[in-house]
This record gives sequence, structure tokens and C-alpha cells, in this order.
Amino acid sequence: MMTDAATLLVFALLLDAALGEPKWLWDRVPHPAVLMGRLIGWCDEQVNTGPARRAKGTAVVAALSAAALVLGWMIASLPFGWLWSVLGAAILLAQKSLVDHVQAVADGLRGSLEDGRHAVSMIVGRDTRTMTEADISRAAIESAAENLSDGVIAPAFWFLVGGLPGIIFYKIINTADSMIGHRTDRHEDFGWAAARLDDLLNWAPARITAALIAMTHWGRGAWKTARAEAWQHRSPNAGWPEAAMARVLDLSLSGPRSYGGVMTTDPCLNPGGRRGADARDIDRAITVLWRAWAATLAFCVLLSAM
Repeated sequence: MMTDAATLLVFALLLDAALGEPKWLWDRVPHPAVLMGRLIGWCDEQVNTGPARRAKGTAVVAALSAAALVLGWMIASLPFGWLWSVLGAAILLAQKSLVDHVQAVADGLRGSLEDGRHAVSMIVGRDTRTMTEADISRAAIESAAENLSDGVIAPAFWFLVGGLPGIIFYKIINTADSMIGHRTDRHEDFGWAAARLDDLLNWAPARITAALIAMTHWGRGAWKTARAEAWQHRSPNAGWPEAAMARVLDLSLSGPRSYGGVMTTDPCLNPGGRRGADARDIDRAITVLWRAWAATLAFCVLLSAM
């Protein structure tokens, strides 16, 4: 089963890397992630009211999970199910899209500080209006590391585990977490189940991502740094790829950041590294992304040959 999934994943990884998210297609039909977002938004609007919001949110997550698994099984069971599985996985992987968005920040910075701020505002949720070049660069690199795990390695992992149902299940929970898994007055209770399940689903992929970064940059101490410092991150998972990336690039990432006008007190990862990042460091981070992707592809090729 897993060797069959690995074979399909090889083609999905290559297809995603080659085509990414073609604008001509997704301008005409809604991307599956957009449809997931609309469904979750509807649930938030209709169900997130009154008392017992944690129970309601848990029920919504259970229903979304069941629907994702059933939908994936139905699509994979169609004639030429292997083809729909490859296409579905390619659509839900985000390597090329991630690289394009991160590269846009570097390109923006090479134009002007304002262009860099605009580009980075597309991929991070923090305040960007007063960011310096170093702030912008670090934010882009941190986003690159976290989304390598969330957008590439985790979907690939769950496709290997559960085929098309597995990757759709992961993606809808990850989307739910990004929309309702926040510690705000509205979502503290309703989004609790989505946030906890997303943490669980990303536990192994985050550590695998750090290992891939370390393995493809042997001798730089990335795994040691990730193991020692990842726990300091506000996320139980994001600290692993970010700490590994910080060490590989000899940068100090994370640290205090502004959200909604409030500055956090987050500690720095790899505090002995440079804080003065620039567009060239973003370019280097993109190389890290491709090396990790190549290692994932190579592993799948080996697994499919067993």
C-alpha cells in the first residue's frame, strides 16, 4: 500500500514542482483549498454561536474529517483512480507555490523596501508597515521553513500514510486551524479541536522536515539546534524547521514580532546567528527548500522500488 502511494507521490511531487498553481486554471475554477475555506467559514458563521462552543467546534472537526476521508476514498475509487490521486496530491502539495511566494519577497526587496513589505504581507500575518529589510527577510525565511513542513512535507507524509483520503483529511484540518484555530475571544473554544488535531497531524512531519534540512546540509549542526531550541517556539511544531533553517543559514530567526500592534516576547532561535538578513539570504532559503524537496522525492523513489 505505502509503496503504491510512494509511486503516485513521485509523480505528484514532480507535477507540482513543474506547474505549481497555474493561474489560468484557478482563475476559472475555485481551488480545492478555497472550497475548503468556504466550507469552514460557513461552519464558523452558522455553528460558532451560543454556549458549548468547544463541543460544537469538536463536532464540526469530526464532521469535516469524516467528509474528507469519504470524499478521498470515493475519488480514489473512480475509474483511473490512480490518476485522480496523482492530480489531487499535486494540487494539495505546495512546493512550487511556496517557492514563488518566497521568491517574490526577495524580488520585491531588490526593487524597494515598500515592494518587499507588500510581498511579505502576502505570506505572514504579522505587522509589516514598519518592517526593515532584515525584518522582511527573516519573516520570509521563517514562513518558508514553516510552510515547507505544513505545505509540502506534511501533505506528502499523510498521502504516504493514507493515500488521497489522507492528504485531503490533513489539508482540511490544516485549513481549519489556519482559519479558526486562534486564541481569540471568538475562536478560543470553537477552534480548540482544530488546533489540537492540527498539532497532532504535524508532529511527525515537522520533525521530519527538520531532519531533511539537516541531512541535506550535513555538518552544520541543524538537527542539534532543532532538538535543543524548537521547544522555545510558540508552536509545538513550527520551531523544528525554523530552528534547522536558522542554523543552516547562520541566522537568528523568530524573536520579538508585532501582531496587531502588540510586540511579542518570543525568544530567538539560533541566537548566535546573524539578525541582519537580506534578499540573498532568502535566495539561500529557497535553495534549502529545493534540497529538502529533492530528498523527499529521492526517498519516495526508493520506497516505490521496494
